Formats: sequence, structure tokens, C-alpha cells
Amino acid sequence: MSITIHSSFLPQTDAEASLAFYRDVLGFEVRLDIGRGDLRWITVGPVGQPDTAIVLHPVGVGRDVSEDERRTLAELVAKGSYFGINLGSDDLDAVFAQLERSGADIVQEPIDQDYGIRDAAVRDPAGNLIRIQQNPTPEA
Repeated sequence: MSITIHSSFLPQTDAEASLAFYRDVLGFEVRLDIGRGDLRWITVGPVGQPDTAIVLHPVGVGRDVSEDERRTLAELVAKGSYFGINLGSDDLDAVFAQLERSGADIVQEPIDQDYGIRDAAVRDPAGNLIRIQQNPTPEA
């Protein structure tokens, strides 16, 4: 028996802006785009990795979420303190340069962390924190 990660969920506050960021800036492919207006779920994922996806969903959707809770969730998402995701790249510097050219909200330029990884951080259009780390180079 094996278990894999199929989908992770990140909130979006503007479906078109999120779609443009994940598709056009990060280069992810769009797998599903369901709904319209404020009730739109968009599934994206890295090219060549069909079993891994991110579902971009509206903030605070559900019958059991009050307007006050929805407002609080939207504030937390906008600050980047509620949701996030870690990505990896074989060329962190090239990815970071692309993010800079796109006008992404840069949180941290690429640096070597004390705990042994090199990474950078940005926020997506909703405010979700995205950390991108340099994938380790395989041993020769």
C-alpha cells in the first residue's frame, strides 16, 4: 500500500489573477476550471507531474461559514499568514528572476538558510506565502 499527495488547496480571492500567476508566471498547466464568478475552483499543477495538483478555491465558501468568519479568513489570507505552500526547483535563481520580471510580491530573495537549504519566498495574488527551494543536486 502506498499513499501519495494528490491535491493541496490554496484560497484565491481573484480567480483570473490567480490563474494568470500559476499558469503564466509559474508555468503550471490548468487541469480543471469549474464554476464562475466568486465560486470558481481552478486546479493547476506542474507540467509532467499529473498526479500532483493545487486547487485554488474561493475563501470561506460553505454553508457553515458565517460572514464574520469569511471576513476573518479573507484578512488572514491577505496577510499571507494562513495558507502557504513549498515548491522546489532545479534552478531557483531562474525561477526567482521570472517572478521578479512578472512583478510578483517578493518576500525574500534567494538565500542560503542556516538549516541547509537555499530558498526564496513570494506571495501569490491572494497573499498565500509560496516558498521555493533549490532542489538538491543529485550525487554523481
